Amino acid sequence: MEHVIANLLHEFEQGKMNRRQLIQSLAAAATAATAGALPAAAAGNGFLAASINHIMYQVADYARTRDFYSDLMGMKVSGDNGSQCVLTVDKTLVLVRKGTAGTPRIDHIAYTIENWNKDGVEAELKRRGLEPRLDTGGNEESFHVKDPDGYDLQISSGALPRK
Repeated sequence: MEHVIANLLHEFEQGKMNRRQLIQSLAAAATAATAGALPAAAAGNGFLAASINHIMYQVADYARTRDFYSDLMGMKVSGDNGSQCVLTVDKTLVLVRKGTAGTPRIDHIAYTIENWNKDGVEAELKRRGLEPRLDTGGNEESFHVKDPDGYDLQISSGALPRK
């Protein structure tokens, strides 16, 4: 909440909003905070990414990629089921999966946002003309959308992916 107020004051001081807009935004933030969920865009600026939750790689030989990153970068390997695994870097996960296409690619990047509220996140994404899709891997604590370049962007509560 402190971060939201600081951003609002900064925008006011920079002349990006007038006094009335500042007061309205502060009131909306306070109302949301007392309701237990800060709105996705208290100041109309979208979400506040707290961390990268995970990056999903699709590769031809997941074991080779797993061993490369584990050996070279010291990443911890977990959840290895023979066709995918999880590599851990601090609190960020790198999921490595045998891809279906011949070309290796980064499938998507997931960001954890602060103050997760499923309904509020979905509403904000729709307000922006995006088409949010609940995570199809069983993790109902995230939505997928396409960024302006067509990349798959996952917006997450921070719950571990169940893929």
